[in-house]
Amino acid sequence: MTQRTLPENICFWAFVLTWPFYAIGALFLVGPILAWSLLALAGFAAYFGEAVRDDLRIAGPLPPLVLGWIIGMLAMLVVLWVGHMNWDLGLGQTIKSSVGWAKGWAMIAIFIWVGAVLQIRREVLVRSQNIVGLITLLLFPLMFVAPYIGLPSRLYVSPLQATGGPGPEYFSVYLFTIDPETMTPRWQFYAPWAPFAGLLGVTMAIFALEDEKKFWKYSGLLAGVLMIYFSKSRMSLVGLAACLIIPRLMPYLKYSKAWVVLAGLTSLFAVFGQTVLGLVSDAVEGFRAARMSSTRVRDTIQSIGYYRWQTEAPWFGHGTVERGPHIVEFMPIGSHHTWYALLFVKGIFGFFSFLIPMLWHLLAVALDAVRSPRGRLPLALLLNLLILTFGENIEIEVYLLWPAFVALGIHTREMLRHPA
Repeated sequence: MTQRTLPENICFWAFVLTWPFYAIGALFLVGPILAWSLLALAGFAAYFGEAVRDDLRIAGPLPPLVLGWIIGMLAMLVVLWVGHMNWDLGLGQTIKSSVGWAKGWAMIAIFIWVGAVLQIRREVLVRSQNIVGLITLLLFPLMFVAPYIGLPSRLYVSPLQATGGPGPEYFSVYLFTIDPETMTPRWQFYAPWAPFAGLLGVTMAIFALEDEKKFWKYSGLLAGVLMIYFSKSRMSLVGLAACLIIPRLMPYLKYSKAWVVLAGLTSLFAVFGQTVLGLVSDAVEGFRAARMSSTRVRDTIQSIGYYRWQTEAPWFGHGTVERGPHIVEFMPIGSHHTWYALLFVKGIFGFFSFLIPMLWHLLAVALDAVRSPRGRLPLALLLNLLILTFGENIEIEVYLLWPAFVALGIHTREMLRHPA
């Protein structure tokens, strides 16, 4: 870990300094700067080839899967321009939205790209996650007691907000927040809101299990569980179970006994299926009822967005989000759900620009998880990202999710070099 390449050092310190960056409200700026700097470094290394020093040389050819992501995210930009032209949104709004694309959708492809071509090891990402986990454990006692000793919820909004961004929450420093439904404290750690912090906790737990040193493994794992529990995020609980269990079951699909067991379970389901479905339905309703007003707002936003996509802009969408009505508490139409948002903002073309590389990547890592243990980490990360898309807008959260995308890129390189 001490002999890191330059790209590894950049990634390592960019994540290890997460809490200091959060303290000055700089996290939203660090993500895009990191992405485009690493892309420039990759371009520099590719152009000069063997003339650069060893640790900067390109690690291998571009995997076809990465090329799929690049094409898909570039298609997003074209769809964005067409949508803006269709709705006469003007040059100023088009430029603003293009900058937003560079800070969101483009970074998905960039981080996967640099993970695939630069000399970055997954172990470096794993250890950096666990170091941040340890720092989180050390800081949490202060955040935990803050609401009970009279400390303010939000400490301040960083002056870096002047650089531009989606909203003040991306540049604010919080000790805790108050849940408007229960009026109890809820912690969001270094995320802009609590549910996202829970899913970041799932990411941390996924990475933690890959560390060979027990101290760092348990530090990251405990911090991840802490973030999930105290963020009070329902979706992150589902994510933790799915992302830790499913990848570890995949290797058993190689064995005929697993298919015999699966056939037996299918037969049992035919007998007890109605009862099981009833229990699942009750669980889902209980899950939704746990935060009824939040569920209502999300469902209404999605219904409005879906209806307006069908009736007004099926092919290229509306070009941008729009302020919602009072019934959804003025939340933007085109938020709180990646897939509905894609339909509303970018139409069917934007929807498939993301869906196709996502499904391709999911299939690739699932097959590799069956064949090799190396597929376990990327499959867990991709499952977590997929779960996130059903409750969040993934493109505006890449600035914190970037280690997962870099790890996915590293895995594409590993599959290309050594097919299992």
